[in-house]
Amino acid sequence: MSYLFEPMSDEDARAIAAWHYEPPYDFYDWTADPDDLAELLDPDQRRDRYFAVRDGLGELIGFFACHRDDDAVEIGLGLRPDLTGRRRGLPFLLACLEFARRRYGSVQTFRLAVAAFNERAIRVYERAGFRQIGGVYLHHTNGVEHPFVRMERPE
Repeated sequence: MSYLFEPMSDEDARAIAAWHYEPPYDFYDWTADPDDLAELLDPDQRRDRYFAVRDGLGELIGFFACHRDDDAVEIGLGLRPDLTGRRRGLPFLLACLEFARRRYGSVQTFRLAVAAFNERAIRVYERAGFRQIGGVYLHHTNGVEHPFVRMERPE
């Protein structure tokens, strides 16, 4: 599958904000956290960080967020709900990493944070070479503290 990355438009952001995942993955619904939703919908906060991802037919299939933090690139990503759990995560993630390499040039490390319950995503990240760093930590999101893990992949 081919992937096209482009700056996220207001229309893309509204479409992504309307995505709803099946439980327990509804944790990732943008409407579950007002601060995250506000960031997604604000063009100034999205600029140069959020990208819409389309398939070869131009269909919106996901999003990718990234920014450089010293010698590392912090990433976040998501597939459209109807595409999750269908073995598309690893190719999508690898395409996102390649896009980030082209965007930033030399990258020493990729970093991400994932909800500790999301074993499905953690397995995908591990297959792509990510490893957990540190222990589980609490992160305030969706109105309360949730356990998360940090993962890194050296380049």
